[in-house]
Amino acid sequence: QIGAAMPYTYGGRPGSDMSEIANAKLYVTFGGNTLVTRGSGGGKGYQLECAKDKGHPKSIMIDPMYNDTVAAGMDQWIPIRPGTDAALVEAIAYELIKNNWVDQDFLDKYCVGYDEKTLPASAAKGSDYKSHILGKGKDGIAKTPEWAAKITGIPAETIVQLAKEMGTTKPCFVSQGWGPQRQANGEETARAIAMLPILLGQVGLPGTNPGDAEGNSSLPAVYLPIGKNPVKATIPVFMWTDAIVRGKDMTDITDGMRGVKKLDHDIKMIVNSGGNTMINQHSDSNATDKILRDTSKCEFIVVCDNMMTPTCRYADILLPDVLGPETDDIACQGGSNGGTTSMLPMHKAVEPQWDQKTSYEICRLIAKELGKEQEFTEGRTQLQWLEWCYNETRKKVPQLPDWDTFWKGGPAQVYGWRKNPVALSEFRADPVKNPLKTPSGKIEIYSERLNNIANTWKLKPGDVISPIPVYFRNWEMYGDDLQKKYPLQCYGFHHHGRIHSTFHNLPWLREQHPDVVFINVLDAKARGINNGDLVQIFNDRGIVELPAKVTSRIMPGVVSIPQGAWYTPVKKNGKVVDIGGNINTLTSLRPSPLAKGNPQHTNLVEVRKA
Repeated sequence: QIGAAMPYTYGGRPGSDMSEIANAKLYVTFGGNTLVTRGSGGGKGYQLECAKDKGHPKSIMIDPMYNDTVAAGMDQWIPIRPGTDAALVEAIAYELIKNNWVDQDFLDKYCVGYDEKTLPASAAKGSDYKSHILGKGKDGIAKTPEWAAKITGIPAETIVQLAKEMGTTKPCFVSQGWGPQRQANGEETARAIAMLPILLGQVGLPGTNPGDAEGNSSLPAVYLPIGKNPVKATIPVFMWTDAIVRGKDMTDITDGMRGVKKLDHDIKMIVNSGGNTMINQHSDSNATDKILRDTSKCEFIVVCDNMMTPTCRYADILLPDVLGPETDDIACQGGSNGGTTSMLPMHKAVEPQWDQKTSYEICRLIAKELGKEQEFTEGRTQLQWLEWCYNETRKKVPQLPDWDTFWKGGPAQVYGWRKNPVALSEFRADPVKNPLKTPSGKIEIYSERLNNIANTWKLKPGDVISPIPVYFRNWEMYGDDLQKKYPLQCYGFHHHGRIHSTFHNLPWLREQHPDVVFINVLDAKARGINNGDLVQIFNDRGIVELPAKVTSRIMPGVVSIPQGAWYTPVKKNGKVVDIGGNINTLTSLRPSPLAKGNPQHTNLVEVRKA
């Protein structure tokens, strides 16, 4: 959702480097559990700690859980109900406007739609952001701290104090993790959080960030050429189960189809390589299981992997891939690394055992059977293709050594690849010479594109697409009628013991980082649950069985399960119970409105002793 939302505001995904926190006086992050989600020896978590050591700006975490990044030394934790971040932002905005802490000059020069004088000509009167916040917009509600307190669970006086600190402390670095927007209306959340640095004029200056996740310094690595796909139709990645069940009914205005107006057919075959997303990392595991088992729908499934994951169970043909040490390859660091970019040669340590083959070799053999081996290989071996990829990358990054030197003596590190760690500094310096990739070239608080989508797409009740970022209730959350039956909000988070679902099957890691459900002391006491008790977390979609972690590190009314545990359904007393601890047994297949993306933190549940 964040990837779909931010381009409507900024024309892309701008993020300052984590190191800029050292130049800030205040650091505020929404769900940015950096020490866990962006770890590694020299990664973003390490950069964060270095930045705090240099200047130690006051740091504030807004999250339902007192996460490990807070525990490592942040100054303040503000617990918030899942799915309500945008309401908190609107109340902060109210205080910023009321106390004249907004940067009016910045909003006038660099932005579209803050107030009526910068609204596009096509926009309706009163549809600007300021009017919405002050209660002069369509809903007529002033977004006061008292209004937001009832929604977020944050006391009004805490909101007032947070707004004062943000409004009077410069520079201010605002960021968000990749969890707050994994909600039913998550795109609104992502754009709403970005409003705080925009209102404060804390964009494009040292010690600031535009409100997205922190930026990366990745090398422009060149991968294998893939040619041109003659099929123009693409579906949102989250909606592949819909494409199996009702693909022929999917359209651009109902389901976010791209390349075509209508799909016109259902998916009948899946090739899944190196991913556990077909069951484990997809929503509503029990419903997805039924879809995949029905051979009248998806008739043929091919899975290629090196572990017998839950996804592998659904394969008609299972192709055994190799482990990393069983093949030659190149690794180029991902977004979790810090300011040092690097490429790493990965030398084969042992020969593959039994019938395992590399992905390249598997594809070569398939191409051979299709009479396309020469077109696929172009006469190169896997190692020769690695050399080709490296040399093509080297054309873009001449600091890299020659291939022989790299392959024999790597890794190759490139320092200072990212010349400017401050996002949008060029735009801030001269918005005319350096316009953004939005239609106006400016920061679009009001987006005409989103307004057109909102008036064109067919949305379900409870879904919203808005030209300005607004708080809108999710279709399953605190305060719903459904809460009488399922009173607790449940969301997932990344834990230390695995990367998504990778490494879940390693007993030593599970011993060190056991799968549990985090539940507040008050909620546990009300249910007669003690720390370590085996409990069932359940709703209408499924039942998960896990030990309880009774703790004050999660706010009352909320429970959380580390994501990625392998889906393991068994029958107990006539019901299907997931004893693997996979949170997606409880989540919904209903997508978010704009990205048609993952709503997996939008869940109401109950917890009982097993």
